[in-house]
Amino acid sequence: MTPGVVMVASAGLSLSWSSGAVEGHANRIKMLKRQMFGRAGFALLRKRVLLAQ
Repeated sequence: MTPGVVMVASAGLSLSWSSGAVEGHANRIKMLKRQMFGRAGFALLRKRVLLAQ
């Protein structure tokens, strides 16, 4: 393993905060985008994202 990989892995296991909530929101928005593909424009996608919260 390279020193950078070891450093990143140890930071991920030792720090008390995580980006899980942000990743969850990004995943939810990507799912909505996939569902809306070809249906309508940005305005409807924006409404779906804001109403899904």
